[in-house]
Amino acid sequence: MSYAKLFEPMPLAHGPAMKNRFMLAPLTNLQSHTDGTLSDDEFHWLTKRADGGFGLVMTCAAHVQAVGQGFPGQLGVFGDQHLEGLTRLAHTIKAKGSVAAMQLHHAGNRSPKDLVGTPVCPSDDPETGARGLSLAEVETLRDDFIAAAKRAEKAGFDGVEIHGAHGYILAQFLSAEINKRTDRYGGSLENRARIVFEIIDGVRAQCRPDFQLGLRLSPERFGLKLAEIREVARRVLAEGKIDYLDMSLWDYAKEPVEEEFKGRTLMSYFTDLPRGLVRLGAAGKITSAEQCAAVLDAGCDFVLIGRGAILRHDFPKRVQADPHYTSPALPVTRQHLKDEGLGDAFVGYMSGWPGFVAVEEAVPA
Repeated sequence: MSYAKLFEPMPLAHGPAMKNRFMLAPLTNLQSHTDGTLSDDEFHWLTKRADGGFGLVMTCAAHVQAVGQGFPGQLGVFGDQHLEGLTRLAHTIKAKGSVAAMQLHHAGNRSPKDLVGTPVCPSDDPETGARGLSLAEVETLRDDFIAAAKRAEKAGFDGVEIHGAHGYILAQFLSAEINKRTDRYGGSLENRARIVFEIIDGVRAQCRPDFQLGLRLSPERFGLKLAEIREVARRVLAEGKIDYLDMSLWDYAKEPVEEEFKGRTLMSYFTDLPRGLVRLGAAGKITSAEQCAAVLDAGCDFVLIGRGAILRHDFPKRVQADPHYTSPALPVTRQHLKDEGLGDAFVGYMSGWPGFVAVEEAVPA
């Protein structure tokens, strides 16, 4: 088992090393202000995870355009009005010994109409009412991802992660089912993936040489095909311009949904790719010390912790203290989550997850 390896430092090709193999997964939490500026609740939630021993603390998905907002109370990085809060956040995460990363995001056709008006998409999408982007707007979208990375750099973050997963706008470009464009951003996989690689190239060209860059991909759902996402991963690993690839798998141990790929884990289709100096991590129901070690044993370099980090802010420290550690059983009380640094909005959001938060009975009068 790779239990001991979990606590070895992990150098990255650019910027500071992670002190261990634990990365805080980027987690929707609804806690920032309506204009995208950082709230004290979101600051507290993230910096408490830095206190808890995570080698890298990543923000929630931060939208790079106002029209790309995906949920209420989402952190923004589309304007200089966000810099003050982001600077405070990056400084504090780093002061507590973690690498500070911001995830860059645009929800595309998943943007709620009540937040953005008419959402946008690679091409017209009757199902959601999203309108297709013009070629000039695609180029602006690309440039706004790059500008957001520069803004994160200015705020003091060590790096950014590009959100190309979960059916948001970059995954929409990758999907032949959703992307019906006929220009250089549609058609072949090379064309559909073009915007992702242009963002990577732009960040590398415009940010400082030691600025870290990650990419999140998911290989299933939302019109994505495993073979195609594997090919995108193969290319991004081969080119070596990113520091880490974050594979969001829903469940690290699951098999693919596509029949022709069953018989081995979904994760194995990525751990067997040559990766050079790029680090590979996985997310998906990793909630115990044994599961963390199993992910490394299966060929990953690091683990991304989501619900385990919600349940215990010091998940890495607990794993280090107990090789048999497992996350608290569900459901947990609202007070448990507040004690772990979640604000009211985040606790309310988690209450919508079936079976996560205990239903509290009214006290008889």
